[in-house]
Amino acid sequence: MTSPASPDSAASAASPGAAFPTVPAPPAPPVPATLALPEAPVRLSGLGLVLREWVRGDLTAMREAFDDAEVDRWTPLPSPFDHAAAVDRLARAAEDRAAGRRLCLAVTEDGGPALGEVLVFPDAHAPGGVEVGYGINPRHRGRGLASRGVRLMTEFAYDTLRAHRVVLRIDVGNDASSAVARATGFVPDGAAPTTEMSKGRAHRLVTWVHPGRHALDRAGQHTDDRPVGAPRSK
Repeated sequence: MTSPASPDSAASAASPGAAFPTVPAPPAPPVPATLALPEAPVRLSGLGLVLREWVRGDLTAMREAFDDAEVDRWTPLPSPFDHAAAVDRLARAAEDRAAGRRLCLAVTEDGGPALGEVLVFPDAHAPGGVEVGYGINPRHRGRGLASRGVRLMTEFAYDTLRAHRVVLRIDVGNDASSAVARATGFVPDGAAPTTEMSKGRAHRLVTWVHPGRHALDRAGQHTDDRPVGAPRSK
């Protein structure tokens, strides 16, 4: 006797010669891409910066960096960004890092106080690619922290994560971040902007693509550090 769930149960109940249309099985859900992150804490040094992982002692610095009108405008982070928001984000960053969903690194000059953040996560539009985002404390903008941090993270993406493509996604209205993209060697991909919603606002995002590992040595630096505008990047 076949079970009701077996493939043979429907055929045994049908009259001889009855034809039943073949219903294709639904496609399997895509397997979420993950980052192949090192087990040891990540620490990137160069260009006068040290990028390191966030720790609990950074909560005040995180709040000061992200409780800002520009961060509210261009990212999905909550506003106001208070102590509770910092605690929640630190916990989620640790969970995402463990699962390979994203890596958030504090931007410092010597491994000490956090001045902002650069993060990397899988590119949902291109398997094997990654997307980079950033946010810099408003008191420390204008010093090239964002452009230098993006260059370090881009190098890490190629050399350690083995990404075949690195992108930024920036709102068409975010001129400052577009300037950082140009200064670090990224170029628009030529496609029409995509629209994504964040906090009730529509963001028209241009995809900026890095030309490859070889271009890192030619990329310049820029002094504007306003946050990059991909809503899902935070």
